[in-house]
Amino acid sequence: MELIINSDRSLVEAIEKLTSDYNEKKYVKLKLSYGRQRSQTQNKALHKYCQNLADQLNSSGLDMKKVIKQDVDIPWTMDAVKTYLWKPIQKAVTGLDSTTKPERSQYSDIYEVLNRHLGQKFGISVQWPSKDYYQ
Repeated sequence: MELIINSDRSLVEAIEKLTSDYNEKKYVKLKLSYGRQRSQTQNKALHKYCQNLADQLNSSGLDMKKVIKQDVDIPWTMDAVKTYLWKPIQKAVTGLDSTTKPERSQYSDIYEVLNRHLGQKFGISVQWPSKDYYQ
């Protein structure tokens, strides 16, 4: 069961539910998280951005070897962009490893750092996808 507390009313309802469950079972285990994780819309946008960036890097002749100095010429994929470009910058910006953990507002911060870096170093800039583009 997941309880989302985002108002005074939902806080009261959650306390009532927890109290009721505890009184009935005498054991309740909670896992708390704070802030809002990325939305489904942001998840779709992240994957679309990573795919668009992979396509742009590949069409510019910037394979993974040229961008991250590997020993083998490897074309970019959405997952490779997410793993080797997005996640390290996300970790540096937010301190978080999983792309499900940053708050919604942190996505634009991560994007700005990555986009600026690729623009300055390789002349590559990929716009964050609009909602209509990936649905």
